[in-house]
Amino acid sequence: MIIAVINNKGGTGKTTTTVNVAAALAKKGLKVLMVDLDTQASASMSLGIPFDKLTPSAAAVLFDGLEIEQALRYAVGSNLDLLTGGFDLASSDLILADMVGRENRLKDCLAPLRQKYDFIFFDCPPSLSLLSVNALVASDAYVLPVTAEYLALEGLVSMTLAVDEIKKEMDIHPRLLGICFTMLIKGVKSMREIVQLVRDEYGEKVFKTELHRNVKLAEAPSFGKSIFSYAPRSSGAVEYAELAEEIKKRSRLQT
Repeated sequence: MIIAVINNKGGTGKTTTTVNVAAALAKKGLKVLMVDLDTQASASMSLGIPFDKLTPSAAAVLFDGLEIEQALRYAVGSNLDLLTGGFDLASSDLILADMVGRENRLKDCLAPLRQKYDFIFFDCPPSLSLLSVNALVASDAYVLPVTAEYLALEGLVSMTLAVDEIKKEMDIHPRLLGICFTMLIKGVKSMREIVQLVRDEYGEKVFKTELHRNVKLAEAPSFGKSIFSYAPRSSGAVEYAELAEEIKKRSRLQT
């Protein structure tokens, strides 16, 4: 299954979620590919690729015609491969605008790999750019990470409406696999109230697993490791393992 982890707002834990869910599923013995579509390449660096070693990246595949197999970083984790992001994606909207079939570019590039992986995850940029549209076109489903804050709640509403509009205009059918609460702080009443509001509104579309702020989760990227390599007994590792299991089960229901 191909899953886009997407939100047009930054600071929602999108990259942390992509990296650690991908790592958790790979740890279970599944073959996983993570595609970093962000100019900041945070997901790539979180898996140990230094900033000066990001090329060839997704840009070379999407814009320059490089075969995707030649750009992959194999075994950045157990059963986990990576297509890096990087600053060379910054002009993606301008470059894609002149391409025939621009919305299908990512889907077409990934076609040779689809049957080789159990899961492919897109870490999308924090915007509804043409890269994000490409990710939705190529995906079977999408995950929305959100924080329990008022503005994030407003953003969730606008994001779901925007995705629905893209699906209608493009005649595509990626399904909402789930809404995921990230960076919660235990004991904060206002956060619990927002979580409950969303659960009341969206019901089973919200994952049961909730992800809390955790020092080890914050430290892991600076060591180029997933939480499972850096602190496998931490609460962050436990929670992301639980979320990965939910995603795995929901994916089976939707295939």
